[in-house]
Amino acid sequence: MATETAKIDAKLVKELREKSGAPMGDCLKALQEAKGDMEEAFVVLRKRGMASAAKKASRSTNEGLVGSYIHAGGKIGVLLELNCESDFVARTDDFQELLKDIAMHIAATDPRYVGKEEVTAEDIEREKEIFRAQAAASGKPANIIEKMLEGKMSKFYEEVCLLEQPFIKEQSVTIAQLIAQKIGKLGENISVRRFARFKIGESNWTVATTKLAASSEEAQA
Repeated sequence: MATETAKIDAKLVKELREKSGAPMGDCLKALQEAKGDMEEAFVVLRKRGMASAAKKASRSTNEGLVGSYIHAGGKIGVLLELNCESDFVARTDDFQELLKDIAMHIAATDPRYVGKEEVTAEDIEREKEIFRAQAAASGKPANIIEKMLEGKMSKFYEEVCLLEQPFIKEQSVTIAQLIAQKIGKLGENISVRRFARFKIGESNWTVATTKLAASSEEAQA
């Protein structure tokens, strides 16, 4: 192991640490596994982060913070509730940075839902019918249209669901993966509970809540 460790330049470890936010030890192991390839090591860390997040997904997140982001000029504003397991983690710089980054992302991209689970059946069916009609008009046969539909819906979810969207500051990472990275680093489950986005001059505004949060609020009503 000592020989393998010596082959990895400390500068690479530091660079990966800054890029991923993962602990130094994890960065070193990822670089060893990737034989010094920075991009491959980052992929390794992302996969481990998602695996770690999946293991912690069942944990209750009853602490957290409500944060806001006001776009330059005060024309767009976002309120976001980001949850975690303890007040200690909620007060860390890493958690607060994540809160700010996600709120800024929402201001820029205007997602309509938190995740795919919240997309209404009506919206899903309407999107499918629009695509089927467009594809049929172009002369594509029905069996080909149905095969293409999966990819089309994946793109649709990316457009309207916060967790599916590529992070505006780093397009190779989705918001779900960004959260997973922080889960791996902080050791607690983290989840978006709800958000609201307002824009000057628009008659409607976006308010998105997870199914779990909505069920909890209905039970308390």
